[in-house]
Amino acid sequence: MLTITQALVDQIVAHARKDHPDEACGVVAGPAGSDRPERFLPMLNAAMSPTFYEFDSGDLLKLYREMDDRDEEPVVIYHSHTATEAYPSRTDISYANEPGAHYVLVSTADTDGLGDFQFRSYRIVEGEVTEEEVRIVEAY
Repeated sequence: MLTITQALVDQIVAHARKDHPDEACGVVAGPAGSDRPERFLPMLNAAMSPTFYEFDSGDLLKLYREMDDRDEEPVVIYHSHTATEAYPSRTDISYANEPGAHYVLVSTADTDGLGDFQFRSYRIVEGEVTEEEVRIVEAY
């Protein structure tokens, strides 16, 4: 289960809406070994595409060095889908290389009639996708 604050959910959704119609992407870092997302780190979608996201390799290297220096790890890796449901694509699955991370997808398309966005979380390990419950809290 992903436990995340309402403030972080709001920041992720706002980033997805701001970058629409392109996909948004980023990381929420947390203390190593804690499974607690704390620090919101929006990234630039280097692909600048409505159907694909790609972290800039230089930005990603800088991010991982910074997280190392702060004894953090990527707890949440997020991106948005602009025209499809919040479910990992084949490309998303192939790029998922952090087995301990929660992969959050936000869809800015109303694909299920339940509102103007979906916020869903998955574990992706060795190509296997498992949806998990999201518990939104005010504070940890």
